[in-house]
Amino acid sequence: MKQNTAQLPTQAPYACDPEQSRGRLFAEPRSATRSCFQRDKDRIIHSEAFRRLEYKTQVFVNHEGDFFRTRLTHSLEVSQIARSICRHLRLNEDLGEVLALAHDVGHPPFGHAGEDALKETMQDFGGFDHNAQSLSVITRLEERYPEFDGLNLTWETLEGIVKHNGPLTGNKASLKNQQEGLPQVIVDYSANHDLELDTFASAEAQVAALSDDIAYNNHDIDDGLRAGLFSLNDLSDVPLVGPIYHGVRKQYPDLDTSRQIHETVRQLIGAMVTDVFEETNQRLAEARPESAYEIRHFDAPVVEFSEEMRKNDAAMKKFLFENMYRHYKLNRMTSKARRVVKDLFNLLLEEPECLPTQWQIKAGKPGSRETAGLVADYIAGMTDRLALDEHARLFDMQTRTS
Repeated sequence: MKQNTAQLPTQAPYACDPEQSRGRLFAEPRSATRSCFQRDKDRIIHSEAFRRLEYKTQVFVNHEGDFFRTRLTHSLEVSQIARSICRHLRLNEDLGEVLALAHDVGHPPFGHAGEDALKETMQDFGGFDHNAQSLSVITRLEERYPEFDGLNLTWETLEGIVKHNGPLTGNKASLKNQQEGLPQVIVDYSANHDLELDTFASAEAQVAALSDDIAYNNHDIDDGLRAGLFSLNDLSDVPLVGPIYHGVRKQYPDLDTSRQIHETVRQLIGAMVTDVFEETNQRLAEARPESAYEIRHFDAPVVEFSEEMRKNDAAMKKFLFENMYRHYKLNRMTSKARRVVKDLFNLLLEEPECLPTQWQIKAGKPGSRETAGLVADYIAGMTDRLALDEHARLFDMQTRTS
């Protein structure tokens, strides 16, 4: 049967063209059936790091409920939003999708609590950054192929993962990046495979970054409501959220609470995605880019929220911070999670002989910078439950050591 292509948009001239990709660090024969970006997506999906996201915290620790988001379900939701936005803007959907799927592969267990604990313990050893850790995972830590370490992804995917939030160096970089400097992992990799850290990433990477924002704000609202940390009425005065909720109640006065939550969140996502369409189309019409190169070298991102939506987004984050992320129930969980990560790090740093054999043989001297980096890689790759099991094996005398 002949495929109906009437509804498939032509790719815009400023989209990333897989035929014009800058290629991979290690040359490989082209696939006969997939574009280079489709191949990147497949490599991410088949990676160990991606599979482990199923048991890594988004907000709630994995064992606390079957219906709360994990890093894996969050990544899938981000990829769905990114693909939809890329299609509407005539960007490369495959690149937008792979960047969405890969953006969290460097996250340690226990969400931001785990990351904060590793940042603190690694402070004297070069620090820890989940974005840099994602680069480490896909260029070094995944060991699957006979001819190279990592996944050997395309230049466009690598730059999108590293720069999806904007330039990292130069006068276009954020004040935070200019003040704090770059993680050494990114500096070292880019010295060998230049990711052009002083420019913006592709429009597809910019889409992935905003899709992440849309997904986690709305789905944290969903999870917070279903966990009973706050109610729909508590959201009444939050810009954008409140008016949408009141509209849902007016349209469906007899709807049960669970469906009210779903409909409110569904309309919120739709409103934010529509805003991205409108604002980005306006910016594109003004800038009239003719290539992906031009997108990278503009003075500002082309894929963005409107000013009003940025304020709404900030108000949602403020509400979630005050009513969810600092809720005493989550504080108790994050406190325990930080202790688990710190305990593991401190013990393994001083006693690397307690590491599994395949990690132990790569370790340096106890307390050294080399061992600290290795231990951080080991812990960052753990799932929530593996971290809890390892902690019990190492600290509880009644737990079997293997």
